[in-house]
Amino acid sequence: MDQRSSDTLEREAEAEPAEVATELFSEARSVEVVAASFAATSDPRLRRVMVSLVTHLHGFITDVQLTEAEWATAIRFLTETGQMCSVTRQEFILLSDVLGASMLVETLNNRSDGVLTESTVEGPFHMVDSPARELGATIAGDTKGDPCLVSGSVYGADGRPIPGASVDVWQANAEGFYDVQQPDVEPDRNLRGMFTVDDEGRFWFRTIVPRYYPIPDDGPVGELLRATSRHPNRPAHIHFEISAPGMRTVTTHVFVDGTPYLDSDAVFGVKDSLVRQFATVDDPYQAGEVGLPNPFRTVNFDVVLKHVDQSAARD
Repeated sequence: MDQRSSDTLEREAEAEPAEVATELFSEARSVEVVAASFAATSDPRLRRVMVSLVTHLHGFITDVQLTEAEWATAIRFLTETGQMCSVTRQEFILLSDVLGASMLVETLNNRSDGVLTESTVEGPFHMVDSPARELGATIAGDTKGDPCLVSGSVYGADGRPIPGASVDVWQANAEGFYDVQQPDVEPDRNLRGMFTVDDEGRFWFRTIVPRYYPIPDDGPVGELLRATSRHPNRPAHIHFEISAPGMRTVTTHVFVDGTPYLDSDAVFGVKDSLVRQFATVDDPYQAGEVGLPNPFRTVNFDVVLKHVDQSAARD
């Protein structure tokens, strides 16, 4: 097959739609013929995406010499992936995650330039609203796990604090489960919270140290992991989504230093800048001040957001 770029094929489809469109399908010209079918697409971005998709899909099929039985298996796999989705389960996000697609999209669209807080995947469990909580409140609705104080500040790239920023957090419990996985066991919206930073951009809340856990592997994605001899585990982490007017929202994690699977996260979400020590504080006076039993763990996580060019956004 002629291995021309998708951009070249797109230009040909636009320049000569009538001539190319009359070409009949063949192995040698499959990409050109199918790409030409999108020549009249009015949305140029959609046209570019579809032509590129066809180019790479046909190239993949040719490269591996895909059999009819294998294609039927792929269709079955995708069908079962869709059938596994529900209000509290998004199997397609899991599939995107374990293939590294989620992380690549996230990284391409949220470059940190070595200054901003790095982003990572949202994950499949941010499907319910976090309850609004006061600064210093606990998000843990039960007493299982090591008590922990989480604190930090939200800044712009210019170093100035961003008062009023929203800090949405959610995490697994001490046994590695999210509330939506155990609705009959955990309190409603357990280990979730929406906080508003103070006038100096600061936030703090009480929680427990989360545990590492496996992503749901009882569906097609788990079948894929087992077939490829991969484990389903994620290292322990707390999710953050930080937003403010005029700033680019960042979705990220804080990973617990020393947790298993930091170097083999099933969804490729770990970045060095997001790993933090959860230090132990053994001081009854400090524990009393923050309202936690002694000893307790503590972690600090400062966040740097990017200013959005409002004039560019309007254009």
